[in-house]
Amino acid sequence: MNISSFSPVKNQTLEVVLPGIVAPSGLQLRQAALPTPAAHQVLLQMEATGVSFAEKSMRRGRYPGQPKFPFVPGYDVVGTVLAVGPGVDVALLGQRVAAAIKTGGWATHLLVPADEVVAVPAGLEPANAETVVVNGVTAWQMLYNKAKAKPGQTILVLGASSGVATVLAQLAVSDGIRVIGTASPRHHEALRALGVEPLDYADPNLSARVRELSPSGVDAVFDHLGPKSAKASFDLLDQGGTLVAYGIAADLDKTTALLPTFVGFLSQLALWSALPNGKHAVFYDFWEGMIVGPAASKSRRREDLGKVLARMSSGAIKPVIAATFQLRDARAALEFAEARGVFGKVVMVP
Repeated sequence: MNISSFSPVKNQTLEVVLPGIVAPSGLQLRQAALPTPAAHQVLLQMEATGVSFAEKSMRRGRYPGQPKFPFVPGYDVVGTVLAVGPGVDVALLGQRVAAAIKTGGWATHLLVPADEVVAVPAGLEPANAETVVVNGVTAWQMLYNKAKAKPGQTILVLGASSGVATVLAQLAVSDGIRVIGTASPRHHEALRALGVEPLDYADPNLSARVRELSPSGVDAVFDHLGPKSAKASFDLLDQGGTLVAYGIAADLDKTTALLPTFVGFLSQLALWSALPNGKHAVFYDFWEGMIVGPAASKSRRREDLGKVLARMSSGAIKPVIAATFQLRDARAALEFAEARGVFGKVVMVP
């Protein structure tokens, strides 16, 4: 559907479709009948969804486990429950909930497994809550489950202006953890406002700058860039420190096969952890089902999302929204999100 000619139709859903490996301008709109929830499903009316690194990867065909084209992207969603399927508590009707779903969020109405939804605390605006669904769970689990960060420690966050990093930094600062973050200088003032000590990500002497701030090294590094960056990050750890790798963003625009790169990266992290220096290197997987089992992974995600939403509700962390777009402007939203230097989360609303 041509976006400029779009007009909503009652009792239908508007979906953004990723038809194949395309530029953001290749996204399509389509309208379809409202879906009916099956057993253990709920029908949501979307109030906010986000643009994440996953969608940037999926449009290039470079996200592990993504569906076959065409499909509706959208990793997470906040919305109101309009209908429930058999086996679902009718008390959910009318509730505002949040869910991480991997795909399907870029739609005005969508079906979601009932056991993935988490109630959004009263008073939280949908767009604000959206900023901590996938980003908040990722930040929480990396900080506390993987790095096991504690008050008084010092951590280094690469790409500190990203949606994940701005949540992680606020969680850490609120718990008395010192945060050093790399970003473009134009974002340094905003990072300082979050309690982060900023460094220029492009500084050729970045490692030396980190050592000036933390001479013995840092207790944890959070690195989304990939193998080359991870080596430098691992070298910056203090004894007993942990490198948490959570992506290979530096390979986003490459055409090399992902699987060999990823397997090689995991092997390298395992070898570093085996060195007799007390340091650790781990890879964070949001879904982690292969490690702890699907049921345990789902339960942990829901529990941790609830914790992050509670932190936001209490005012301990603030939403960091880079920009807000209407769903029909998904092309522009994705283009904006892919521009270098975006600070925070790009959000879409109906």
